[in-house]
Amino acid sequence: MTDQRGVVVGHWPGQDPSAEGGPAELLAAYHLQTQAEKGEAVTDVDGLPDRYRAEVLDPQTAFVDDVVLVALSGDTAVGCLVVTAPVSGQCEVKRLWTDPSFRGRGIASGLVSAALAHAVESGVGMVRLSVWAWRADVIGLYERIGFTVSDSWDERAQLVCMQRAV
Repeated sequence: MTDQRGVVVGHWPGQDPSAEGGPAELLAAYHLQTQAEKGEAVTDVDGLPDRYRAEVLDPQTAFVDDVVLVALSGDTAVGCLVVTAPVSGQCEVKRLWTDPSFRGRGIASGLVSAALAHAVESGVGMVRLSVWAWRADVIGLYERIGFTVSDSWDERAQLVCMQRAV
């Protein structure tokens, strides 16, 4: 676990991830914001594409083989990140989100650092991720942590693919 100015980052500690104040709320905020940024705003979780709605409604099943990292302020989840199960010596970082009222405290970098440490512990040699091109601040964060832009493995327009050896 990592302490980020009063916020602890670690593996989701076994509570129901759909419980109030848990990763499900953070995932909902992440997906609703992303849909709005893509110009496809929806009013609530029910309007999300099936794949994303499933993550919010049942993150435990959606990420059954993955690791969900959560930043906690007391008992409240204020940030999350998913590290996929290793495949062919690499894993992927997904769904990085920090509650807007907790931004600027190093939570996102703490979550990414914890993901990299998990990757090392898992014997992974490469961590990859994709991020929307309009999220310049997040791209800058990833670059500061050592990720570099790579050839795309995803054909969606405006998606930047990045990777980092660990």
